[in-house]
Amino acid sequence: MKILFIGGTGTISMAITRLLAQQGHELYLLNRGNRNTDLPENVRTIIADISNEEETEKKLEGMSFDCVGEFIGFVPEQLERDYRLFKDKTKQFIYISSASAYKKPPTGYVITEETPLENPYWEYSRNKKACEEYLMERYNKDGFPVTIVRPSHTYDERSVPLGVHGNGGSWQVVKRIKEGKPVIIHGDGSSLWTITHNSDFAKAYVGLIGNPKAIGEAFHITSDESVSWNEIYKAIADALGVELKPYYVSSQTLVDMSDYDFLGSLIGDKSNSVVFDNSKVKALVPDFSAKVSAKEGIRRTVEHILAHPEYQNDDEEFDQWCDKVIAAVEKMKKDF
Repeated sequence: MKILFIGGTGTISMAITRLLAQQGHELYLLNRGNRNTDLPENVRTIIADISNEEETEKKLEGMSFDCVGEFIGFVPEQLERDYRLFKDKTKQFIYISSASAYKKPPTGYVITEETPLENPYWEYSRNKKACEEYLMERYNKDGFPVTIVRPSHTYDERSVPLGVHGNGGSWQVVKRIKEGKPVIIHGDGSSLWTITHNSDFAKAYVGLIGNPKAIGEAFHITSDESVSWNEIYKAIADALGVELKPYYVSSQTLVDMSDYDFLGSLIGDKSNSVVFDNSKVKALVPDFSAKVSAKEGIRRTVEHILAHPEYQNDDEEFDQWCDKVIAAVEKMKKDF
């Protein structure tokens, strides 16, 4: 098939790009060219800033596709632009939304695609819902061939999955664990979470491309394995060969003591126990199953990061914040 990805080199999309290239599809990536160095040889690039609609339209002149995948659309205005650009150029438009848009707090721990989209705690999630609504309106009114995909916590070899981290990413937490420092875990670490390796996500996503039964439908794609945050952090420590020293702080306390957006990322997402029912996507992609366990995926990621210094970006601001929060909580305990 002839496929175009808007983006194509991020955490979620890179594994899909590699899989489609391996299968021999004619794949184009439309992006600014900042992360195109590790692409398979048979992947073609269209260098453009899609926010410059006029420039992008010229570069796409005369082209049409079996599928367009949108990985970097976060607000409805961006999807309105995509509709103008691709309404007559593609047989399918797959939009990456987010499972964080599902109702919070959840009314039950098992989530299906019928679970309402309602997250009052996180603007990111509300924007994703608004994007979905716009696209489904275009499908219902204009026949725009939309498929919506909702990932949950998807990760790759460049960053370990975490609940609490700074703006610099996951390395500083890995470093704290490695150095034997206490590591902040939200709540008591017992809530259930689902992490999905991007290589597993890619298999289900690729199975939806070109499938007429996927048009006008929404699917989440996640692992079937649910693990506690304690298990996730312990897997990181085990991969490092050190003892984990957890320091538990309630999610609300972290929100109150921080300028980081923990209201959205914790209260609106990771502090809630969730289990995903993947029956819907498996009905269309029957050979899909997530093979990479949380423990195995984390081990691979830690080993990759340790072997690649370019992913070891210190975040001193977050490191100091952790020490400050721990000291403040200890003081509150003594005063109480």
